[in-house]
Amino acid sequence: MAHYPLALGQIFTGGVPRDRPAPVYPPELVAARLPPQSLEALLVVDTQGKVREVRIVDENDARQRLFARAVREAVLQWTFEPLRASRWAADVNGTPHDVDSEAQPFRARYVFRFEWTQGGPVVNIAASPAVPVR
Repeated sequence: MAHYPLALGQIFTGGVPRDRPAPVYPPELVAARLPPQSLEALLVVDTQGKVREVRIVDENDARQRLFARAVREAVLQWTFEPLRASRWAADVNGTPHDVDSEAQPFRARYVFRFEWTQGGPVVNIAASPAVPVR
């Protein structure tokens, strides 16, 4: 995956979730009490912080497709703090100032783990760092 180059005096901020409803364990699979199932998803987030695309790594069988559908339905409701590239420069006194700032699209990878805990279905979500997209 491509990363944004970081210029001298430039920083990235944001790219963190604002609202992140969890996927719902597929009702069709509740009675089966399956062993833990993990799904990896790549989220493509626009400059406004909205998820525009969800790429599921593995949806080969019917069960995985049900979990993938639950992930997509939830994740397309997520919103993120926009990822901003800001450029800073120091004035004649050495005090840093924000010169300009621009929102950037980015990708974020998440792992969704569907499992049974204390008699009920639970979905745990783990994230990896945001990956800017060019």
